[in-house]
Amino acid sequence: MSQQTDAPASPQWMRQQERGSRFWLRIMSALSCWLGRPCSRLVLYGIAMYFVLFGGKAVQASRRYLARSLGRPARWRDVYRHVLSFASTIHDRVYLLRDRFDVFEIDLSGAEALHRHQEGGQGLLLFGAHLGSFEVLRAMARFRPDMQVSMAMYPENARQINQALHAINPALAPDIIPLGTMDAMLKVHARLEEGALVGILADRAAGPDEYLSRMLLGAPARFPSGPLRMAAMLKQPVYFMAGIYLGGNRYRVHFELLEDFSTVGRARREAAMQSLLDKYVAALERHCRAYPYNWFNFYDFWDES
Repeated sequence: MSQQTDAPASPQWMRQQERGSRFWLRIMSALSCWLGRPCSRLVLYGIAMYFVLFGGKAVQASRRYLARSLGRPARWRDVYRHVLSFASTIHDRVYLLRDRFDVFEIDLSGAEALHRHQEGGQGLLLFGAHLGSFEVLRAMARFRPDMQVSMAMYPENARQINQALHAINPALAPDIIPLGTMDAMLKVHARLEEGALVGILADRAAGPDEYLSRMLLGAPARFPSGPLRMAAMLKQPVYFMAGIYLGGNRYRVHFELLEDFSTVGRARREAAMQSLLDKYVAALERHCRAYPYNWFNFYDFWDES
């Protein structure tokens, strides 16, 4: 059974601001351009150690999450590996956002079905999560140069990511659609009509939203209903997307069809939304268990208050 609840005006993940990510992104951008990827990566080990020692609530949240995903108590080196994976994906943004795909080994999984959907010029919604790297999706331009990618996100997220992208590549003009405005849905619809991929991180929301409860890694967690309503209204296929960091310079970009709303009538819309959430959470849990160090929600995801 799902449980629908109202969220507080300011969710915990917003109250626990991600200042560290933006600060270290600026530092790593400068170092990476100067030293190159192999040498600048050496700094990550010290950064990860610092956060493990002084990360406070974020480290506690990491330990609790890892216990769920690993099925055993998390050891010190598990938390360190978790933080190091996060630092690595932040560092790699410097290269991914400069289109330096040559320094990575990137595999695609499930892209064939996605490409078939796109062959007729159809736009697609991508439901991601704070799991791995969304920026690695840019690597698909190597395989399909005509592919367009937009991100739909809440204004605070959009402001933060714009600041971060400017720190990395001032010439980059990201295609970001701020949610929560009157014309946001029209902009998303227009991009889909143009055949673009529109991504949204569907594991969090900003501001008031209705949440639905689902079991994730053995305990109930709450997921925002906003992305589900968006998918139902836009009537497009919805794919799960995860850019999994495999260590070193290796990534795997995974796509999985969750629900095709282009074939869903009004009478089945509510059932299709519930099915979409079930499939999304199942895919998320599967990836958390298979790649536990790629989960980057460093707050108590299971007890948001």
